[in-house]
Amino acid sequence: MKEAQMTIPHLFRCPISLDLFSDPVTLSTGQTYDRSSIEKWFAFGNLTCPVTMQKLHDPSLVPNHNLRHLIEQWRQMGHHFHPEYSTTIDPSLYLKRNLESPHSTLQDKLQTLEKIRVLMDKTPSKTPFLLQIGFLPLLSQLLFGKLDPQFSGKYADFEEKLLSCILKLIPFGEFQCLNMLKEASKLESFLVLFENGSGMMKQNLCRLVGAISSSPETRELCAMIGRNHRFLQGIDHLIQQNFETSEAGIEAISALCCLESNRESLVREGLINGLITYILNTETKERSSSGTAMRTLEELVGSERSGKEALIKDPRGVKAVVKMVFRVSDHGGSESALNSLIMVCYESLEAREKAIGAGVLTQLLLLLQSQCSCRIKSKARTLLKLLRSKWDEEQ
Repeated sequence: MKEAQMTIPHLFRCPISLDLFSDPVTLSTGQTYDRSSIEKWFAFGNLTCPVTMQKLHDPSLVPNHNLRHLIEQWRQMGHHFHPEYSTTIDPSLYLKRNLESPHSTLQDKLQTLEKIRVLMDKTPSKTPFLLQIGFLPLLSQLLFGKLDPQFSGKYADFEEKLLSCILKLIPFGEFQCLNMLKEASKLESFLVLFENGSGMMKQNLCRLVGAISSSPETRELCAMIGRNHRFLQGIDHLIQQNFETSEAGIEAISALCCLESNRESLVREGLINGLITYILNTETKERSSSGTAMRTLEELVGSERSGKEALIKDPRGVKAVVKMVFRVSDHGGSESALNSLIMVCYESLEAREKAIGAGVLTQLLLLLQSQCSCRIKSKARTLLKLLRSKWDEEQ
C-alpha cells in the first residue's frame, strides 16, 4: 500500500489531503480538490482557494469528470504503472503542471504556452478537456496576477501569449473565472497591461472586454469596466490612433453599451468625440468599423440628453453623421445616421442648420434614389419632412 501511495501521480492527489482523489471537484480558480476536503475547508469559515489563496466570489464546486476518468484508467493498470502516467494519458496535464510549477523558468512557460496554442489549433477537440482541467482560470490568474514591473522582453511576450490562449478558450468555457478582475489588484493589472502593452495586447484586451460584456455571468464586471476612468480614457486614445488598433477599441465601446449605466459613463468621459473622430478618419476606407461606430453613437445619443448635446457641441459632430447617411456599402450605418439626425434635429435649430450646411439634403436625395431598403427610405423621407416643417415654422 505504501509503495502504491508513493507512486500516485502528482496530479491525482488532492492538494489538501495529499491522498488520491475520490470525488474531484474544481473551483472557479481552476484548482481541483477532493469534495470532502474542500467542503471541510469551507465549513471552517474559509472563503478562499487553498492553493492560490484567492478570494472566491463564486464558491460553487464543478465535478471534474475528465480527471475522474483518468484516475479510473490509471487504477485499471493495478501496480504496473509509471509514476507520471497521467502525463502520458494526456500531454495537456503535463503542460498544466509546467505552468503551475514555481520551478518552471519563464522560458519553460513560454514554450509551454506555444505548445498549448499549437494543441488548440491542430486538435480543436482537445479544447473542452483543457477547460475541464482548469486551464482558463489558471491562465487568467497568471495573466492578471503580480506583474513584472519592467514589463518588457520575454515577459511581455509571455503576457501576450497568455491572453491569446485565453481568447481561444473563452468561446468554449464559462466566464465566471474572469470575475477575478473585480478584485482591485487584478483590475489594476488589467489596466497596467492595457496602458503599457503593445498594440496587439491592447486589441486583445478590447476583445476580452467584448467577451465579458456578452455574458450574464460577468455583468457586474462589465459595469465596473464601463465606469473605469482610466480604461475609458485609454479606449478614447486608442480609437483616435492608427486604424488597426482603433477597430478593436470601437468594438469594445459597442460591447460596453449593453448596459445603460455604461452609456452614461461613455458620454461623460467624452467617447462621443472619439467616435466622431473615428468616423471621419475612416471615411475613405472601404473596410472599417464605421458602421459599428455609427450604431454606437446612435445608442449614446438616444439614451442620454447629454449625448445629443455632445454631438451638437462638437464642431465636426453633425457633419460626421451626415457623411454616414449615404453609405453604399453599409446601409445599417445609414439607418443609424438617419435615426441620430432625426433625434437631434427635432429639438435643435443649431443641429438643423449644421446638417443642412453639411449637405444632408443631397445625401438624402442620393439615398432615396439608391437600392436601400424601404425602411431606410421611409426614415429619409421622415428627416426631409422634419427639416422642411421646422424650416416653415421658423419663417
